[in-house]
Amino acid sequence: MTTPASFAPPHPDLDRLAEAVTAQLDRAWTDLADLVALPSVHGAEPEACEQACELVRSLLVDLPVPGLGPDAVEVIETSDGSKAVFAHRPAAPGRPTVLLYSHYDVQPSGEPEQWTSPPWDLTERDGRWYGRGAADCKGNLVVHLTALRALAAAGGDDPLDGLGIRLVVEGSEETGGGGLDDLVAQRPDLVQADTILIADTGNAAVGVPTLTTSLRGIANLVVSVDTMEAGVHSGQFGGGAPDALAALVAILASLRDPETGATTVDGLDLSGEWAGRPYDEETFRADAGVLEGVGVSSAAPLADLVWARPAVTVLGIDCPPVEGAIAAVQPHARALVNLRVPPGTDPVEAQDLLVAHIERRRPWGARVTIEKETVGHPFRSTDEETTDPAHELLGRCLAEAYGVDEVAEVGSGGSIPLCTALRRAHPEASIALFGVEDPAAAIHSPDESVDPREIERIALAEAAFLERLR
Repeated sequence: MTTPASFAPPHPDLDRLAEAVTAQLDRAWTDLADLVALPSVHGAEPEACEQACELVRSLLVDLPVPGLGPDAVEVIETSDGSKAVFAHRPAAPGRPTVLLYSHYDVQPSGEPEQWTSPPWDLTERDGRWYGRGAADCKGNLVVHLTALRALAAAGGDDPLDGLGIRLVVEGSEETGGGGLDDLVAQRPDLVQADTILIADTGNAAVGVPTLTTSLRGIANLVVSVDTMEAGVHSGQFGGGAPDALAALVAILASLRDPETGATTVDGLDLSGEWAGRPYDEETFRADAGVLEGVGVSSAAPLADLVWARPAVTVLGIDCPPVEGAIAAVQPHARALVNLRVPPGTDPVEAQDLLVAHIERRRPWGARVTIEKETVGHPFRSTDEETTDPAHELLGRCLAEAYGVDEVAEVGSGGSIPLCTALRRAHPEASIALFGVEDPAAAIHSPDESVDPREIERIALAEAAFLERLR
């Protein structure tokens, strides 16, 4: 994806807020650098997670917003051992409440040598800021901080004019977010709001303001294949002995059409169509880093395939590595299979269909054991039959912040389980998804980065939204 040389100026109506936001960018760098420096991987780095939680707490306490402060911020440990930080400024009578969400946990960095600069040191290079969590999702947390600080700096005793504010920053989103989901179910009062802004997605391209209107759900399986008591010599028994690895490969191959690349799980609805912004092949290939000469799925338009239809991916296989492998027919092999499902598909039913599909394709009567993992439900933020004033207002604010006429609406193949938990807790609330991530951000990969102009413009849009919401 080519980064534009410059962004269009924001709409003149936002000049006052734009100046205030720009004045906060040095602080945004400092905050993001402090956050990135902590390898807050839930379940792997408990000390860093504890430090990140405390840093988030102190950042929220120090926000120059009337009604926020030490007494308005609390840390709650959740059922998965992670800690979530909550801040609450009650609304004045007759005024709505807005919840601002982000998370401080991150993916592991992987091998440090795969990074151009150290993953835990925020580094500026070629106009982008690099570091694990720079985009997902510490950069989005910095957006919330920057927007609120800019509003406070823009003037007035209460620039929010009585608007209620909640901030929720969780610590285990990257491992499923089950702790906060449980807490929301037990304590819906902690997330009560009229509008919920989920800053954990991003733009279709750098400089293209975007709202994410749907998320696919997730239903994973661990598939184990056993064929013999132990491995046997491939020269002595190969050709007759039941190869567990070959059996697993055959099962996995049945999940995709070899010609079109389409998902082929028996019984799944594979006819979904995406009605929003298309995803042209050239852009998709660039975003995904597809190698020259390698084809992409031709089963349907790419937007349908990645946003509106189920998709199966093999995430990992347990088998002997090439290095050090011996001449033996394998008695056991195992794989983690990832199933994504679009809104309108029940992930539990889809998981059951996947199980049945695999069990029907056991080569040679191989023993196949399937372990179901916890499912995540798909989510749609807007109803095509009705209008959502808060959603429309955020769209206008994003367009004006970027100096364009309209926003793009896209889906996401990713999952944010909390969205479903929030919808269940407060079904009348408006929920909108946006953020600083873009295809060049390489989230979950080496050299993750964020374009600071995205932080600036998204923060400007959020500040304008909070100022205008009635």
